[in-house]
Amino acid sequence: MAWLTKPSGRQALERRSEPYLSDGLKQKVEERYAHRYPTRRAMALPVLHAIQHEHNWLPYQAIEEAAEFLEIQPSELLDTATFYEEFFTQPRGKHTVWVCQSVSCEVMGEAAITESIADALNIDPGETTDDDQVTLLKVECIGACGAAPVALVDEELHENLTPASAAELARGLAKKGD
Repeated sequence: MAWLTKPSGRQALERRSEPYLSDGLKQKVEERYAHRYPTRRAMALPVLHAIQHEHNWLPYQAIEEAAEFLEIQPSELLDTATFYEEFFTQPRGKHTVWVCQSVSCEVMGEAAITESIADALNIDPGETTDDDQVTLLKVECIGACGAAPVALVDEELHENLTPASAAELARGLAKKGD
C-alpha cells in the first residue's frame, strides 16, 4: 500500500485583515463561559460555536485565532472542529436544512423527504444552491424520533414532514433571499 501525501503543509490560507474572533466576541465568550470551565482549553466548543454563529462557518484563520485565544495548538482545535458534524470548515449557505436519517426517520420516509427537498432546491445532499442561500445536509439523528420524519432548518425543527410539505419548506427558503 502506498501512502498518498497532500501538500497541506504548503497550503496557502486565505486571510483577511479583520479578525474573525474579534475583541467583542472574545469578551462575550470570556464573560459567558470562562467561569464555567476549569481551563481555557475546555472552552473550545463554545468558542467554535460562537465564531460559527457569527460567520456561518469556521475559516482556518478563525481556527488559528481561536487556538491562540484558548492557548492551544491550531491543529488541536482543527481536530475538534472536524470531529463534530455541526461545524463547517467550508462556506455554507445562509440557511441549512438538516434532514434526519435515523432509523425512525428512515422508516417514516426520510428518503422521499430528502429527494423532495433536493429536487425543490436543484441540489444534492452536501451541496449548496448556486445563490449560496441553502445548504442541504443529512444527519444521523436530530433527536425527535416521535415526530419522524423531521428536518432542522437553521435552528427550527420541522416535524411530521411529507414530501409535499418538505418541498414547500425548501422553496420558501430559496425564495427568502435575505
